[in-house]
This record gives sequence, structure tokens and C-alpha cells, in this order.
Amino acid sequence: MAYPAPVWRATRERIKNLLAEGGSAELSSNPSLRELALIPRENVTMHLPARIGDYTDFYCSREHATNVGIMFRGKENALQPNWLHLPVGYHGRASSVYVSGTPVVRPRGQLQKDKDDPSQGSEYGACKLLDFEVEMAFFLGGPPNPPGKTISMCEAEDRIFGLVLMNDWSARDIQKWEYVPLGPFGSKNFGTSISPWIVPLDALVPFKCPTSAGTQSDPEPLEYLRDPDYGSYDISISCAVKGANMKDPGVVCKTNMSNLYWNIKQQLVHHSVTGCNMRPGDLLATGTISGQSECSFGSMLELSWRGAREVKLGATEEVRKFLKVCQFHHKFSISARFSFRLPNRMETQS
Repeated sequence: MAYPAPVWRATRERIKNLLAEGGSAELSSNPSLRELALIPRENVTMHLPARIGDYTDFYCSREHATNVGIMFRGKENALQPNWLHLPVGYHGRASSVYVSGTPVVRPRGQLQKDKDDPSQGSEYGACKLLDFEVEMAFFLGGPPNPPGKTISMCEAEDRIFGLVLMNDWSARDIQKWEYVPLGPFGSKNFGTSISPWIVPLDALVPFKCPTSAGTQSDPEPLEYLRDPDYGSYDISISCAVKGANMKDPGVVCKTNMSNLYWNIKQQLVHHSVTGCNMRPGDLLATGTISGQSECSFGSMLELSWRGAREVKLGATEEVRKFLKVCQFHHKFSISARFSFRLPNRMETQS
């Protein structure tokens, strides 16, 4: 990961050649070597794919930001004045990024006593409004840029090693009390889950697509943020919750990575614009990815519209507004599929 991008690409091509039908016979013709090189997935334990030095979470889905803004500020002031000018982000906690499947303990902290009157102060207790956030994240690779040197748009792809799925757990009631004036803290530092497999950026080239915004023209970004190849990736993401009494998880939302206004290259470039040194193993996340329809909202905050409506868990009779307090026997999962168009048919790959 720390090597320059040409090394990643050469390694990927070598692996493809070893595994592809009609490729090199070094593995296919050598059973003993194949047994050493290929280990059944059920025989291995998945770990974090890299030692994460720093973790930054962005807020780059316009649909998500608009939904949250309407809830808390009204339709006329949904987006803050800066939102269309830069990718908004904050620094997260790298030590509590866990590989998928790691148990996450419901957090405790300060909760606002009266939901409508903050002057009543706070009380200590367990989070009652636990939420998920459907996100994608990407690992940085390559040699770090020296402090003071920025990463330009034309350099960005050579610093993005690959993507993972992410669930950024959120304690909404803790966040409500603490976030003014500096943003989330304890409500976000207790757990973030990512998939163990990194999909290389080169593998996603066939899935490039326009963003849901189409263009960035009103306003046009500052020059350093303009991407001549502006777009995202056609990655369909679904999220499911399995209650304690459910046989199978119930899907609660289906969204797509195309629902990003600020793409991953713009996120990286903006992160480095101050001269911040970006290192291999750093993790950057998109923020919650939501679409325009209700079924594509990427969090329970949006799906339940701040707790005003119940959300069915798939085709079952079970409903939620947020994740239950007795969530010890519940399971949560995010999955993705990549889609691209060929001349006469649609192909999908998991």
C-alpha cells in the first residue's frame, strides 16, 4: 500500500494473470503450490486490511445533507452556506475503526434531559437513539506528501488505493447534546465498522458513472476542486437489520455511491489543500450516502424522519425508529453490487 501506484497496478495484473482462465499456468498446473497460495475463506479470520493512522469522515451526499438540514433548520435553510463550496468533513477516531463482525457496545454518555429545552441540562445514561450510517470509505496509498505540499486533482487517483464498505455507528441523542459548537465527539468515537476486503480503484473503472448531481455549475467549485472527469461509481448498496426474533435480515434501504455531490478525489484534494500530509493507511469516508427516494435514505435518522415514523425491517412485521436498546442479539449488514453497461446487456458483479 505504501508503494507508488505503478507497483499496485503491476501486482494486481500479476494476480489476475495467475487466477484468470487462460492466464499463467503456474498455479493451475501445480496443486501443491495452489494449496499453499489459496486458502478457503471459511478457514481464515478476517482482520482490518491496514493499520489505520488517521481517519476522516466527510459529509458529501447532497441528498443526505439536505434531509438532515430540513429536519433541524427547515427547507429554506437546509444546506449551510459553505456546503456547495467545499467537501465538509471532520476528524474521526482511528482506534475504534473495527473490521466487520466485531461487536460494538452501545455507548453511554450525556443526554439532554428535556428534548425540547436544553436549558434543563443533561443526565448520564445509555444511548437510546443508536443509528447506522451507510457509507463508502477509501484507503490512501503511495508515499506520503511532505507537510506543506498539496495533492492536486490530477494526482489524486494515484493516492487512492481502494474502497471498503463502512457503517459509521452514531449515537444521535449523545450527538444532539454535544455537537454545538465543534461537532460530534463521543457520539461518533465508539465504533466504525468496515469490510475486510479493499476493492482496488482500478477494478472500479468499468463502473464509473455520473453523480446524482450531474454537474457542479451552481456554484462552480474553486479551481483546485474542479474535476475534469467529475463523476462517481455505480455501486448499489443495501443495508439490512436482523432482529432477535427474525430468521433473516430485513432490508431497510437501498442506495448508490452515485449519490455523492463531492466525489472521493475532491475529498482527498480538499483534505490536503492546507498542506496536510496524507499517509498510506489513512482512511477517508464519504459520509452517509442517501438518494432522493425514502427507501434510499442511508440512516435511521432519515428513514424514520427523526423518529416520526416507523421503519419496517424488510417484509417482516418488525419495525424500528432507531436500533433497539436490547440490540445484543441483533445483526446489521451492508452489502454492495457494482453495475456497468455493455453494448446490449447489463452486467453485475458482487
